[in-house]
Amino acid sequence: MHHVIPRACACTALRKASRAVTRLYDERLATHGMTTTQFAILRNLSRADGEMPLSRLAERLVMDRTSLYRTLTPIERAGWITLDSGPGRSKLARLTDAGRAVMQGAESDWEAAQEDLLGEVPVHEWQALLGTLGRLVDAAQVAS
Repeated sequence: MHHVIPRACACTALRKASRAVTRLYDERLATHGMTTTQFAILRNLSRADGEMPLSRLAERLVMDRTSLYRTLTPIERAGWITLDSGPGRSKLARLTDAGRAVMQGAESDWEAAQEDLLGEVPVHEWQALLGTLGRLVDAAQVAS
């Protein structure tokens, strides 16, 4: 007889952790008028010399295009990014000076959230978790 070891649902466990962590970061970034996802978009654009095709941005954030567009709308309206035509039919997201300024202003609150959260986790555990999470992202993308 094959014995199956009961395991927690990976999706449920990851979503619970994601909601709790997102709530912490969103609370810290709220004073800057942005969400964690919006901060991540601004930061990714900043690291890419201020512009990136939407397809690459969606890939980096592991977001579908519809969700990305929905997230971009308020930050474009706030003047933090512009959306322009790129090569062929592609669209480019460009970080504006206002976007760079608001992101830099929010960085200290993001860093405080990061420190509060990761201060509770030994460095070797965090490094191991990052590796595991990366493998889970890869496995989910291959399986879908």
